[in-house]
Amino acid sequence: MLTSSDEDIRIAADAIKAGRLAAFPTETVYGLGGDAFNGSALARIFEVKRRPRFDPLIIHIADASALDMVADVGKLSSPARKKLGALCQNLWPGPLTVVLPKQRSVPLLATSGLPSVAVRFPAHPVAQKLIRYSTGAVAAPSANPFGYLSPTNAIHVQEQLGSRIDFIIDGGRSSIGVESTVLDITEEPPCLLRPGGIPREVIEALIGHVDADIPPDSDPARRTPGQLPSHYAPRTPLFLHNTMPDISFNPDEVYLFFDEETLCLWNMRNVPHTGGHIFTLTSGRDKKSVDKNLEAAANLFDILHIIDKINASAIHVQKAPDSGLGTAINDRLTRAAAKRT
Repeated sequence: MLTSSDEDIRIAADAIKAGRLAAFPTETVYGLGGDAFNGSALARIFEVKRRPRFDPLIIHIADASALDMVADVGKLSSPARKKLGALCQNLWPGPLTVVLPKQRSVPLLATSGLPSVAVRFPAHPVAQKLIRYSTGAVAAPSANPFGYLSPTNAIHVQEQLGSRIDFIIDGGRSSIGVESTVLDITEEPPCLLRPGGIPREVIEALIGHVDADIPPDSDPARRTPGQLPSHYAPRTPLFLHNTMPDISFNPDEVYLFFDEETLCLWNMRNVPHTGGHIFTLTSGRDKKSVDKNLEAAANLFDILHIIDKINASAIHVQKAPDSGLGTAINDRLTRAAAKRT
């Protein structure tokens, strides 16, 4: 385990330049990084994660000026370039991934054979240093076994991947807690392929209408990561509910409420009860829904990692309000619930 000191970041960066792998913090979740231009390193990322080769990787850069290293922006239409400029100026660095035409120098393994590449400029200072000190472009999916809960701290990475990777940089807890939003601007209108750390409303305020529906003839699993029906799942069967008060208490199960208000309503129907495990995604201190969604997103994977160690028979989870980051939370929970079927 490495610290976030400059010296330790350089150790991890040298490892990446040598074709090895290093897990590192971002503001969304921890990433498993390898040289974006090294086919052997990319192959090892897929091997370590047990990730199917049809699921493309996100390439991380540390400066908007480095975009030309991996993306051929000149292939975009003039309106698309203007939209890209607005997005980069206002939302980078940050939790936004943009799908663009790829440069020939990017191996097809990184893009799962697609002519497009997914690119992100993370806001975390440790991630930025690691990328700058290494090759300037680092391929980095989440640092966890494919399909399992994403890691939001270094301990999660250690527990899930351990000695299978070369280095883990401990940069503390990820502040956002859900993966980046993925937006394809090679299309008109742009298409939201994955909800994430930047809400759709924020993007549309900058560039206008964004299509959030995947065209029926497309394969979203091949366009961007995180779009398989079952994903982000704990090992314990998870059940997602619009409301929780009608769910009966069972001491062998776990209950994850969005807020304390709903928990209070549920308690009135289920008192007295003993045993069991009850959690909330938000503390109840923030009264505004948007603030609650921010708090819930930051807590989501942390709490699910804790719950999954309880060895309960089931996890019951309440949906978040479907706005802002709540859309991303519900996307992750819906895919987690799909695993049990």
